[in-house]
Amino acid sequence: MAKQHPGPHVQAPTEHKGQRWWKVMCLTGVDYFSTLGYQPGIAALAAGLLSPIATIVLVAVTLLGALPVYRRVAQESPHGEGSIAMLERLLSFWKGKLFVLALLGFAATDFLITITLSAADATAHLVENPHLTSTLGGHQVLITLLLVALLGGVFLKGFSEAIGIAVGLVAVYLALNVVVVAVGLYHVISAPHVITDWSSALTAQHGNPILMVGVALVVFPKLALGLSGFETGVAVMPHIEGEEGDTEEKPAGRIKGARKLLTTSAVIMSVFLIATSFITTLLIPADEFKAGGQANGRALAFLAHQYLGGAFGSVYDLSTIVILWFAGASAMAGMLNLMPRYLPRYGMAPHWARAVRPMVLVLTMIAFLVTWLFDANVDAQGGAYATGVLVLITSAAIAVTIAAHKAGQRNWTIGFGVIALVFCYTTVVNVAERPDGVKIGGCFIAGIVLISLLSRLARAFELRVTSVELDEVAARFVRDTSHRTIRLIANEPNSRDLTEYRDKLHQIRADNGIPPEDDLVFVEVTVRDASDFEAELKVRGEVLHDRYRVLTLEHSSVPNALAAILLHVRDETGQQPHIYFEWTEGNPFAQFLRFFLFGQGEVAPVTREVLREAEPDRARRPRVHVG
Repeated sequence: MAKQHPGPHVQAPTEHKGQRWWKVMCLTGVDYFSTLGYQPGIAALAAGLLSPIATIVLVAVTLLGALPVYRRVAQESPHGEGSIAMLERLLSFWKGKLFVLALLGFAATDFLITITLSAADATAHLVENPHLTSTLGGHQVLITLLLVALLGGVFLKGFSEAIGIAVGLVAVYLALNVVVVAVGLYHVISAPHVITDWSSALTAQHGNPILMVGVALVVFPKLALGLSGFETGVAVMPHIEGEEGDTEEKPAGRIKGARKLLTTSAVIMSVFLIATSFITTLLIPADEFKAGGQANGRALAFLAHQYLGGAFGSVYDLSTIVILWFAGASAMAGMLNLMPRYLPRYGMAPHWARAVRPMVLVLTMIAFLVTWLFDANVDAQGGAYATGVLVLITSAAIAVTIAAHKAGQRNWTIGFGVIALVFCYTTVVNVAERPDGVKIGGCFIAGIVLISLLSRLARAFELRVTSVELDEVAARFVRDTSHRTIRLIANEPNSRDLTEYRDKLHQIRADNGIPPEDDLVFVEVTVRDASDFEAELKVRGEVLHDRYRVLTLEHSSVPNALAAILLHVRDETGQQPHIYFEWTEGNPFAQFLRFFLFGQGEVAPVTREVLREAEPDRARRPRVHVG
């Protein structure tokens, strides 16, 4: 596998000491904890009176399902690549690349909808503030677009993830939520009829407790937004400080810190989810949760204004707006880390995809489009967001199940397998009930695959070799030929017997008029995984049948490997090497497709084209001969 290129925001662990795990938790917490701004309202709309029970099911799945899965992901992928990298290692060739591209499509759905959903909910808190409703009412889409544009502007100027700011935001936001929850619970306890009325209505609507739990299990997928944050939790692992003795191969301290991060954030969120769903369901009239209602998308803010006054409510609105906006910033940083990590390495992105600013402009434009299509509506975007979250968690559950199976851990394999089935069910139900999420994910996948293939096609003739390394024998071959004309024969290895090399040598000499006294060295390329775009080139030298010198190479593309070794020999010796081919039989277009998909095909003209792009000066370009 080719060496991974980090995203533009990823800092190498050797460049900084990292931060304590609880500080980094706040960085991912601006995404995870900020869902409290809209999760209770979405839960009330989805489950109605069953919201508290359905939320308990969600918490059980969080603590017994998602948490163990991502603790294992942290162990298997401690450098922030997440479950996508785990699955990438398990699959090869084009099927692996296409599968990763599909997951990237859903990851894009998750992160982009995080940006637009968070901005839309921040707008809801702004517009629904009693002091601003008359002024800002009816301008939700415009305000949301302005927030998204502001986010893009920050990244265009240059954004560094300020963990200190995240710590302050999360501390203030959670403290305000503690106050709101405490006051809400006080009002519930001080008015016992509220619980009695809810219990009676619940019994009248659903009958016995077993039926309630059954309905809650059915409704649970609609609450999947409460599972967001786990993928971000492993993505920020490189920022966690390690322990003495940690190495990049075995960063035990970082893994331990990441597990503490995941566990602590999941427990905190679980407590808040249960408490907020309980008080909002019991204290807020059902109609207020619906579109146009004062609690739509801002249930806890509604309680803050109602029970703690306009001043406290406005402070709560402000903290929610800021943390939701910062959650969008975290998602944007995640996208800027994720896409450059994979697409350029696959050759499936233009050169500008490695640069931050062009990517920010593209992502901001897409966020504008999504905001406009969903009319900046929080409820409408819930399905798409949940789909992205669930697909990523399901893929993580499958990845850790396979990892446990390969490690021979039977009990863990069974446990993770059951969790994977639960998330598969949840994902299927969510897609069936809210297909808009998979439609958006499908659009992202189609766009990524199409642009990727077109980009790879446009970059087909690039010199796709990151480095060339010759072993001692190969280096000696090059030194021995450096004092005379360097002649190489491109040979497709078959049986590699004496007859093959003798006949090939005779044919090349006859076709090109090479004198018998001139030395020739065979060059053979074996294609391992043609779907890889860039790779190191390792060259081995060997003498076959006591007379034929052979340079053997392994790469994803025969023409690119040959071009790379020719340029390397030229640079090492100061001479222009000559390489000799035979014409390939067959349709030229079919041969090009063979090159594009399988790294072989019409080798001679493609090798020359790669050389022409890599070396514009014809006088310095290695010579290509075809007989």
